[in-house]
Amino acid sequence: MFRTLLSLTVILLLIQPAVSAELKQPNILFIMVDDLGKEWISCYGGEDIKTPAIDKLAATGMKFNNAWCMPQCTPTRVTLLTGQYPFRHGWTNHWDVPRWGASAHFDASQNKMYANVLRQAGYKTCAAGKWQIDDFRVEPQAMYEAGFDEWCMWTGYEAHNPPSAERYWNPYINIKGKGSKTYAGQFGPDIYCDYLIDFIGKHKDQPMLLYYPMVLTHSPLTTTPDNKNETDKRRLFAGMVRYTDKLVSKLVRALDEAGIRDNTIIIFTTDNGTGGQRNHRLGHLVRGGKTKMTEQNGTAMPFIVNCPGTVPEGVETNALADFTDILPTFAELGGGKIPAGRVVDGKSFAPLILGKAKEGPREWIMSMGGGPAKLHAGRVVPALKYDDRVIRDQRFKLWIDSNRKPIKLFDLKTDPWEEQNLIDSHDPVAQQALKQLSSIAAQFPKQDGAPIYKKNPQQKWDQKPGIPGQGKRKKGKKKKN
Repeated sequence: MFRTLLSLTVILLLIQPAVSAELKQPNILFIMVDDLGKEWISCYGGEDIKTPAIDKLAATGMKFNNAWCMPQCTPTRVTLLTGQYPFRHGWTNHWDVPRWGASAHFDASQNKMYANVLRQAGYKTCAAGKWQIDDFRVEPQAMYEAGFDEWCMWTGYEAHNPPSAERYWNPYINIKGKGSKTYAGQFGPDIYCDYLIDFIGKHKDQPMLLYYPMVLTHSPLTTTPDNKNETDKRRLFAGMVRYTDKLVSKLVRALDEAGIRDNTIIIFTTDNGTGGQRNHRLGHLVRGGKTKMTEQNGTAMPFIVNCPGTVPEGVETNALADFTDILPTFAELGGGKIPAGRVVDGKSFAPLILGKAKEGPREWIMSMGGGPAKLHAGRVVPALKYDDRVIRDQRFKLWIDSNRKPIKLFDLKTDPWEEQNLIDSHDPVAQQALKQLSSIAAQFPKQDGAPIYKKNPQQKWDQKPGIPGQGKRKKGKKKKN
């Protein structure tokens, strides 16, 4: 009897730590590179370059093949923060708030974000990198209202403030408690990364949400501390990609040194396709697909999830996911509650990345938007330049124009580069796919929602020539996103 009780006690002691580890809220590190497609990531078939730190996350974690973003900056960022599609939250196009202003500032109180959800669940929250959906001159507490306890952000290019254009060398950065200023002689990506590492050291004994929307690899082309004398354009961009990989390695090492690596779920992804650069992938020369919703260079992003002992190792999944899924997934991982009465379009893929399910929850995913928004009577309104949206299931992808008319259908199983349009095909399988995807599209509102934003007092820099729809840009000057 004594031996039986002793054995039972030993078994319970062995089981208890595993149960506690499963119940513990994991740290979440969400890394999102700016303007970088799969063709520049070697584990996704990118050629002529190596990304060893990112590749290692994939090799020891879970690599998604079918994860979709939106085609441009603002739609992607608002979508992942809110869990809603652009047709619902209204930011259907790129809108650079600090530069274009017009009193249209993102309203965190009306757009509950995942940082708010996790902070209410007991997380310490931090963001470092690029924001661009508020103007900190008008809303100095925008980051806190969005759910972040601490931040180190390049807000975006502020109108009538030339130093604020800099995100790389001599960056203009807003840090909690310090306001905005130029950090002369320093390299911005190092400052953002080091801020996160410092936050990790301070809060390693608490559950943390770390949001890292990188400024790399967006234009303008820049040198890095590793290639200060480089001038060749292609090698400059390759250097930016390599430095991105280096910063990923630096963050992973910081988690190791803090002793929390096995309790931190790392997600690595990018916000849209590459802008203006070309590279070989899987035997094809791939042109950057920013603003586009093509599969191989546009809306299908690198997406890797890693956490030793928690996320299955060395798994490549074809599960469907898009950026609306981020909020519900983080809420489930961290024990957060989505506000009652608020529509969330995404579905949690937490069971998949925790190894509790073999398939994801999505039967279809969507991407939409493109081109800058315009101002009309002081309001931000859509100004779509491209086909309005794409929808796909596990095999087929449907393109829909701004009149909600299906215009292209591709069989991604046999035609992954989207070269043969099956919209008029008589093949019964293609016809059935067209019918099913069209029926999904028919469920969306005929009119996209308008952005919900704060109507702040008009500033001296609002509605000036240069704002999309308000004047012509000078030739030879490219806009900065």
